[in-house]
Amino acid sequence: MIQVKRQNSFSRILTLAAVVLLTLSSSLFAQDAPAADAKAGEALFKANCAACHKLYKPMTGPLLHQVSEKYDREWLYKWIKNSQGLIKSGDPLAVKVYEENGNKVMNSFPALSNADIDNILAYTDTPMATPPPPKVPNGEVQPGGVSNNLILAILGFVLLLLVAVLFLVNNTLNKFASAQGIEMPVEEKRKPIWKAFVENQFLVLVSVIFLLLGSAYFAYGWMSQVGVDQGYMPVQPIHYSHRIHAGENAIECKYCHSSARVSKHSGIPSLNVCMNCHKSIAEVAGPESEFSSVTEDYSKEFYDKEIQKLYKAVGWDEATQSYTGETQAVEWVRIHNLPDFAYFNHSQHVSVAGIECQKCHGPVEEMEVMYQYAPLTMGWCINCHRETNVKIEGNAYYEEIHEQLAKKYGVEKVTAAQMGGLECGKCHY
Repeated sequence: MIQVKRQNSFSRILTLAAVVLLTLSSSLFAQDAPAADAKAGEALFKANCAACHKLYKPMTGPLLHQVSEKYDREWLYKWIKNSQGLIKSGDPLAVKVYEENGNKVMNSFPALSNADIDNILAYTDTPMATPPPPKVPNGEVQPGGVSNNLILAILGFVLLLLVAVLFLVNNTLNKFASAQGIEMPVEEKRKPIWKAFVENQFLVLVSVIFLLLGSAYFAYGWMSQVGVDQGYMPVQPIHYSHRIHAGENAIECKYCHSSARVSKHSGIPSLNVCMNCHKSIAEVAGPESEFSSVTEDYSKEFYDKEIQKLYKAVGWDEATQSYTGETQAVEWVRIHNLPDFAYFNHSQHVSVAGIECQKCHGPVEEMEVMYQYAPLTMGWCINCHRETNVKIEGNAYYEEIHEQLAKKYGVEKVTAAQMGGLECGKCHY
């Protein structure tokens, strides 16, 4: 009997120990952060949070890097799903966060599950990426190699050494010949070439004729290019890449140059148009390698500095996400400039004629630096009017006159020239 009692007590002890271990393990697992997918969290962050938040910089809302370490996870679930409800309930932490961020209302995301929020928090806990090592400037010695400047210096020294050796050898040979009584041959004096040229009257006449004709040709060519600035590529106070905006991001030309639809001028976009996007975009996306592969002159660091110039011009404070009121005028350099006596209407060509911007301005979506693509001469405009057919479809104004002119010229399509596009008064008034 005594042995049975001992077995029962021993089994009770084992059972109690197992219960304690299970309780401790469950509590430990409950305290640990749930397993989450940072990659899935990145997609959720970009879809729901990126409009107002950044990881490492404040935007409309505060930065969210390591936000899970600042607040309790259960509280974050409630805050993200219904921030306004939490504030109205009088939660002291919710009220404090609301007031610290300038009483800005945060959107509620009731559709996000706790697992989705865990994924987002896993993404916000991602360590900041280390910046790439700085590039070695030209002329400095790189590890394991020799700089170009050093190689040029060595070549220059060798060349000077060879010249000095040749001079010494020539001097030595002359002294040796003089010591041995050797006379060096003396060349016969020839008539100077200019004297022979002057004495030949036929050659002088032909040369003068060619000189006059050549001078007239070059003078005509020089006068013809006065006012023609094809290829003009000025440096702007703030670098703007049409390749990135119109090319990679496919932003329509008329989003920035909106007046081209309704006005004579296409206009220079005001900086508030830039800030429509750059309130949220403080730096270009992508690693340094993506930009260095395009061009060596424009790096990610270069573009980020240009965005900071924009912020300085409009008086935008990234920290407070507000305008300071301290603005600076940007002195843009005009690229396309017609003479005052030439009339050109953008809306007439863009809205009525339906001509693409690239017709006159070239492949803008490929230009890193904007330049004047076309010569913009009178002859260039006239050729365009002679070759371009008028788009009649859907334009009741042109239908009747097109039918009459088509019969007159015996053609199916009427060009701008046949509709009066070559009359002097159309462009000169």
